[in-house]
Amino acid sequence: MKLRRLVHLALLAAPVALAAALVPLFTPRAADASASAASASAASFRRPARAAQTAVDPKPIFLRDCAICHGNDARGTPNGPDLRGFGRASLDYELSTGRMPLPAPDAKVVRRMPRYPADVRDALVTYVFDLAGGGGPDIPVLDQQHADLAQGGELFRLNCAACHAWSGRGGALLAREAPSTHPATPLQTAEAIRVGPGMMPAFGEAAITPRQLDDVVKYVQYIRHPRNRGGYRLWFIGPLAEGGVAWIVGMGLLLVVTRWIGTGR
Repeated sequence: MKLRRLVHLALLAAPVALAAALVPLFTPRAADASASAASASAASFRRPARAAQTAVDPKPIFLRDCAICHGNDARGTPNGPDLRGFGRASLDYELSTGRMPLPAPDAKVVRRMPRYPADVRDALVTYVFDLAGGGGPDIPVLDQQHADLAQGGELFRLNCAACHAWSGRGGALLAREAPSTHPATPLQTAEAIRVGPGMMPAFGEAAITPRQLDDVVKYVQYIRHPRNRGGYRLWFIGPLAEGGVAWIVGMGLLLVVTRWIGTGR
């Protein structure tokens, strides 16, 4: 009987004890404490993000890798040009294509793997642009969704094919070589058109409007993997060479067949 009574009392006391334990959790002080804990937890996840945004300090990178040629003030030295007036587009193009920084002051300016990740490049572009006093073409804003591929092809053949070949695979110039356009990203293509790196002329908005720039960029991306509607592409070496191959191979086969027929008789 005593055991039964103890069990009965325990069952009656359990809800009261549970309620007493839960009451502090719903008091304003407990709610504030919970909110503070949640806030602290959220802040702990946000701190690395803020640290990552401020982690890139471009000044020591510039002094280490760029100032030897361009000077501490970006105004040039005997080893490299003055960067005033280059603009964000030119700075971003040189860094994103790996042309800069050079492995040595006398190294050839060619496309390489970019030395810096995207966030470091962005920080360097802003730092050098401000250090040099601004000016120059800004990074283009592209709209490829509404670009006209046919119009881009016409503009490319009129303005670009003479150096880069109709297929975009590059060509030879006087003591220079026009590089292939195929490795370039859409933004790099647009930047090159606006700033004219190396021996390439720059095309401002008076020569190629922003809408036409979209068209040319879309065509340059298309000829990387064009849709061949028939025949063998023959490495895209051009219509004259393709015609020559057709004549040589065709006439050669005719001569062989003629010889074979004559010998057989």
